[in-house]
Amino acid sequence: MSHFTSIRTQIKNLDALKKALADLGFKQVEIHNTARNLYGYQGDIRSQTAEVIVRRQFIGAASNDIGFKQQADGTYEAVISDYDRKHYSQQWLNHLTQRYGYHTLMSSASEQGFSIEEQETLEDGTIRVVVAKWN
Repeated sequence: MSHFTSIRTQIKNLDALKKALADLGFKQVEIHNTARNLYGYQGDIRSQTAEVIVRRQFIGAASNDIGFKQQADGTYEAVISDYDRKHYSQQWLNHLTQRYGYHTLMSSASEQGFSIEEQETLEDGTIRVVVAKWN
């Protein structure tokens, strides 16, 4: 039975998190108002809970669920089993966070009256976005 590890993030925007997960290939994401139990690789109910869940059948045959548990400060903590951390490591979380930041920027820029003038992905994977606001 795999142990689950909780990893702090700065993720707060639920819509941007869902889009970031979709960017990384997770199209089937459950969103709950009340945290639900995660399941282990054998289909066993685990004590860990989360409001945002990618179920194990969308991850891999021997995988556990991956969850994002909302904290008191509004951030979401990633809940990933030790087994799945081999593939969904800190590097994966960094990539998720980058995609999250991108979607947060795109949403907030238009809400604040900015337009996206230019965007490109650099060789190192960095996304460069130029925004402008015309009066």
